[in-house]
Amino acid sequence: MPGSNAVVMTMGALHEGHATLIRAARARVGEEGFVAVTVFVNPLQFGAGEDLDRYPRTLDADLELAFDAGASVVFAPSADEVYPGGEPQVRITAGPMGERLEGASRPGHFDGMLTVVAKLLHLTSPDLAFFGQKDAQQLALIRRMVRDLNFPVEIVGVETVREDDGLALSSRNRYLSAGERRTALALSRALFAGRERLAAQEALRARAAALPGVRDRAENRAEALSRLGEARAAADAHAVAQAAECAGAGAVRAAARAVLDEAAKAEPPLTLDYLALVDPADFTEVPDDHQGEAVLAVAARVGSTRLIDNIPLDLGAAT
Repeated sequence: MPGSNAVVMTMGALHEGHATLIRAARARVGEEGFVAVTVFVNPLQFGAGEDLDRYPRTLDADLELAFDAGASVVFAPSADEVYPGGEPQVRITAGPMGERLEGASRPGHFDGMLTVVAKLLHLTSPDLAFFGQKDAQQLALIRRMVRDLNFPVEIVGVETVREDDGLALSSRNRYLSAGERRTALALSRALFAGRERLAAQEALRARAAALPGVRDRAENRAEALSRLGEARAAADAHAVAQAAECAGAGAVRAAARAVLDEAAKAEPPLTLDYLALVDPADFTEVPDDHQGEAVLAVAARVGSTRLIDNIPLDLGAAT
C-alpha cells in the first residue's frame, strides 16, 4: 500500500525488535509513505508493584534508532498530554480474553493497553499499525478491538526478533544479571523443545502412514512403526504408535514443561507464571486432540524481572 500512513506504537527503550517493526512499516508504505512512531510509557498498563517508575526512559537514543530505521516522525507525549484530565473515566474493556494468561497475572493491564492504543489510533489516523508477535495476546486483543469497534486500520503482526542465543528481545532484558540471563534462556528453549517434539512426532506419524500395505487405522500404527526400525518403536511399537496418534498438544506441553522444570532448579531459579498452549482466536487452552493453529506461550520471573515469550504452532490433522 505505497503512500499510506503507518504507525508503530512503543513504550520507548527501543531495541532491534522495534527497529524491525519500523523497517517493516517503511517497507510496506514505501518511500512516499509516512511512518509515525509513538513513544509513551502508559501508566494505565502498570499495576500495583509493577515497574512503572523503573521502566527505562531513553528518548534521545530512541529518536536516533527510530529515524535510522525509517520513521518519518516520533510522537513522544507526556502523560498529561495523553490524559489531560487525569486517568480517563471511560476506557476500553478487554473482555474475557483479557482476563486470561497475562490478564490473570496483571489485572487491568489489557484494559489500559487497549485504551491507549485506541487513543493513539485516533491521534495518528494510520492506514496500517504494526505490532510485534512477541506480545501475542496483546496483538490478538488489538485485532479484536479493531474488528469489533470498526476501526479503519489494518493491524500487521511482525515476527518476534531474538538475540543470537534465542532470548526474545525485550526492553526488560537489560534488568537481567549475567546469571539471570542464563536462566532466562529456558523460556525460548522450552518453546523450541515443544516445537521440536511436535515436528518429530509429525514426521514419525507421516513415515508410518507412508509404508506400503498398511491402512490408515490406529490398530495398524504399531505394525507400521515397528517396520521403521526406530529404537523406540522396536522397544514398544504400540506405545510409539499411540504417541504418534496423539502427536500434538499433550506432547508439546510436556516437552516444554520439562525444560522449565529444570530451570526452576537453576541458580538463580526460574519461577514459572504460566505455560499455555492456546487457541490464537481467544487464548483458551486447546484440548490434547486439537488440530490447527495454536500459540505456545510462557511467562516467568527470573530475579525481579518478569519475561514473556511465545511461538506459533500448527498442530496438523492426523495423516
